[in-house]
Amino acid sequence: MSLPANVSVLDRVSSPLDLEGLSDDELGRLAEELRRETISAVSVTGGHLGA
Repeated sequence: MSLPANVSVLDRVSSPLDLEGLSDDELGRLAEELRRETISAVSVTGGHLGA
């Protein structure tokens, strides 16, 4: 079951086992959410964000 666009996939994941139940679309959304969170954290704390 896919989530509505306004619901965070990241909020549903608390362990690697949670990834098994996600659809391909949800995994893509999770990757985007993780990217945004990482960039946000680095922009506040400073440091280097590499590829």
